[in-house]
Amino acid sequence: MFPEFRNFDVLDDVFNDSFFKRKDKNLMKTDILEKDGNYILEMDLPGCKKDDIKIELKDGYLNINATYNNNVDESDEEKNYVHRERYYSNCKRSFYVGENVTDEDIDASFKDGILNVTFPKESLPNETEKKYISIKD
Repeated sequence: MFPEFRNFDVLDDVFNDSFFKRKDKNLMKTDILEKDGNYILEMDLPGCKKDDIKIELKDGYLNINATYNNNVDESDEEKNYVHRERYYSNCKRSFYVGENVTDEDIDASFKDGILNVTFPKESLPNETEKKYISIKD
């Protein structure tokens, strides 16, 4: 009369709760403002380091690539964890900025987990070649 509980683990229900699930869709949230003839892109990159962010301008697209790396310390292997939330992730976003925007037109800074990228609304035509844009502190 009682249901049979084969291969049942109480922790399965606990860790399947939405509280424990990673929400990758929340990474790289971006606001774009217009100010003084420029666009200002503000992107949330919490937990990311400046050196793990690459910004590239190619064919009129501003491509932003961020790598999150939460490596596990080897000394932690001796501990008996029930659940861990360390991961490696690579996220990308692309924004069309126009064929006439050059690397020199773009200014980028990163502080307190927020990437700010400023570029003009319009620019004069010029040849573009693949270059990476430096990020200031």
